[in-house]
Amino acid sequence: MALAVGQEAPDFESKDQNGNTVKLSDYKGKKVVLYFYPKDNTPGCTAQACDLRDNYEALQKAGYEVIGVSSDSEKSHQKFIQKFELPFTLIADEDKSVHEKFGTWVEKSMYGKAYMGTARTTFIIDENGVIAEIIDKVKTKEHTNQIIK
Repeated sequence: MALAVGQEAPDFESKDQNGNTVKLSDYKGKKVVLYFYPKDNTPGCTAQACDLRDNYEALQKAGYEVIGVSSDSEKSHQKFIQKFELPFTLIADEDKSVHEKFGTWVEKSMYGKAYMGTARTTFIIDENGVIAEIIDKVKTKEHTNQIIK
């Protein structure tokens, strides 16, 4: 079942880059940019993360907390954060449980071969835990502009 604007965002519990438990419900009362991306240290994902990093202050001023989610390991996330000085939390969703709840673990195809992977998608969640916007055509180099209009 695909999620829609106006629905309550599914709560999740997963580990961040440091092995700490993170729950979406911990962010109630705050606006959240929950972005799903395919892989640490790949060109598009790096461009997206760096755009969010470079505009992090503006995102925070607008009241947003930023959380990235990929199926990479905690160790991979730690390296990605250090290499690019990312100021926000990254979820290590190795079992794809968060992806499953948000419908972002999908069949994709490259060169005619089907495989499972992450649909690059951002969910803007309001202070009440409701999905305010879903961005599924992410412009990696100008993602902040898609969030703050």
